[in-house]
Amino acid sequence: MEHLSEVVKILEAALRHDPRKAADYASLLVSKLEDEKQGRQANAIRTVLAKTPAPTFASTGVATAPPRDQDSQLDTVDVLNPDRAPEEIVLHPYVAGTVQDFLMAVRSHERWLAEGIATASRLLIYGPPGTGKTSIARKIAYDLGLPLITTRSDTLVSSLLGQTSRNIRQVFEFADRNPCVLFLDEFDALGKDRTDSREIGELQRVVIALLQNIDAMSPSTVLIAATNHESLLDPAVWRRFENTLKVDLPNPVERQEIWKQKLGRFAPSPKDLEVLVRFSEGLSGAAIQTAAFDMARTTMLEGHEQIVLTSAMRRLARIKWYDRYHVFDSVQTEILALRQWAPTVFSIRALAELFGVSARQVSNAIKGEALNGTGTSDSFTSEPTPGSTA
Repeated sequence: MEHLSEVVKILEAALRHDPRKAADYASLLVSKLEDEKQGRQANAIRTVLAKTPAPTFASTGVATAPPRDQDSQLDTVDVLNPDRAPEEIVLHPYVAGTVQDFLMAVRSHERWLAEGIATASRLLIYGPPGTGKTSIARKIAYDLGLPLITTRSDTLVSSLLGQTSRNIRQVFEFADRNPCVLFLDEFDALGKDRTDSREIGELQRVVIALLQNIDAMSPSTVLIAATNHESLLDPAVWRRFENTLKVDLPNPVERQEIWKQKLGRFAPSPKDLEVLVRFSEGLSGAAIQTAAFDMARTTMLEGHEQIVLTSAMRRLARIKWYDRYHVFDSVQTEILALRQWAPTVFSIRALAELFGVSARQVSNAIKGEALNGTGTSDSFTSEPTPGSTA
């Protein structure tokens, strides 16, 4: 039977005397029937819905107000309407294929259910910061035409004893009442390993509450979790997700596509673009985006049509060396660092032009003879230095 999960949800809501939930899933069923060109059936259900309208929060696409933390009185989730298309993301072919497989499985849930094949619409995404985990969740929600409900760790985790577990239950109940994609961001804040001796009893109870609520979820409810610290997760958490996906730092092909996409009309020649690709090794997609936007702003202020490589590379260095700000203590230290990092880009003439000093001053700085009367002992490799942003 097609659309069995919606029918079950509508029946379940009716038996629990929850007309709002029944109306929500009936509306979802109408949308699916319309997509399948089954207008007669869709109109029949729509006629019934018109007689018993359910209030909705039009700006969010959900029917009930988001849950709140009792302590702070702040919402514990953010709701993103699926009407706005997410920005295009660059993914490794394997990652993109896995996302499409997951979407196919969610859309085919009724078929699997009718055949007696156990399946759950759950996906755990893990990997370094800035690699696109949140963007993947947004894409999945948009492609499914469902609101994205994202947990807020700052309000979900409460200082009151037992309140965090209650907040978790309210979030899952909210997701159960509203057709949506539930996104548990910063998942390690909730699902930490219970065998960690540093964790107190309250946090261990939070994990138990989390596991119980996941187990109680309908298999048709889409659940996505994301973490930067997969090693911290409790082993029992992994068993609740039949689909897992690792996203990693972008490879050269992906970095090139990200640079082209984010720089847009300011993108340089293929030769200069290859330099940016090479020296951005070790950066996340989010870090490259930050650098690209910084370069575009600088290019506009300088009045150029395309980025100037030396200026762009100087901006890139500031992103890569975000935690080594002593490099920028003086013109000399920065000149020396840039020269050692990328000597083919930062020739003596290029550095003199970039910093507005003479070629002799640049030569002296490279030799360690200070421009301002002090020496320097900083040393930088000429190879790309791994870096990332939070």
